[in-house]
Amino acid sequence: RLSNGTTALMKTLPHAPEWFFQSEAAGLRWLGEVEGGVHVPEVLAVDQECLVIAWVEPGKNGVDAATAFGRALAATHAAGAPELGRDQDGFIGRLPMPNRTAPSWAEFYATRRILPYLKLARDRGAISEDDARTVESVVPRLTDLVPEEPPARLHGDLWNGNVLWGQDPTGGTPAVARVSVIDPAAYAGHREVDLAMLSLFGLPHLQRVLDAYREAAPLAEGWEDRVGLHQLFPLLVHACLFGGGYGARAATTAAKYV
Repeated sequence: RLSNGTTALMKTLPHAPEWFFQSEAAGLRWLGEVEGGVHVPEVLAVDQECLVIAWVEPGKNGVDAATAFGRALAATHAAGAPELGRDQDGFIGRLPMPNRTAPSWAEFYATRRILPYLKLARDRGAISEDDARTVESVVPRLTDLVPEEPPARLHGDLWNGNVLWGQDPTGGTPAVARVSVIDPAAYAGHREVDLAMLSLFGLPHLQRVLDAYREAAPLAEGWEDRVGLHQLFPLLVHACLFGGGYGARAATTAAKYV
């Protein structure tokens, strides 16, 4: 609790990599620039050893909050960026995440998202050679599978655990529900990535979020068929971090696009 009576959250990590917390802080601020976009907690302080953000008071999930979140996410994506990637490499969980730009989303997704984590999963024994080859076989098809769009401003790690159903402290009494997002791995990319991540591990009122998003910003035809394609990246990240069946799951998903 701070001297002014407000509450904050301090995040720490022993032996954090260089620029680990600064990268997260920069991502939060970048996402928070968008008027009408997704709400992010205010960054109060950051250094090499910790990140301090404003506390998000927990609230109940509900249809109205889900609707507002879908529209806000569409606004954040629409804010865009001049080019794919980000001016500095970042992190996804504890793993380094390359962000150097590329001329197309297909190339960026292949060389900055799928292939680096496929190699790491192989090196860590988190995916079999047969499964790795199945994932690899999708790469040459990306140009034909994914329609190009202007770069969207992405959260980058938008799974259920990084979506907080909270309260708007300015909403009066009773408190107004508000969805906040935390722990971004922010960069400019294809907007279907964030939507695919939301679908990967489930989200309360997900269909309402997607419906509201599409009302605000219609998606390219066939987007539902590409959800699995854009889930390959987080599945490979999970394989690198946690092993288990994530490598096999990535291969099963990739096989649908070969």
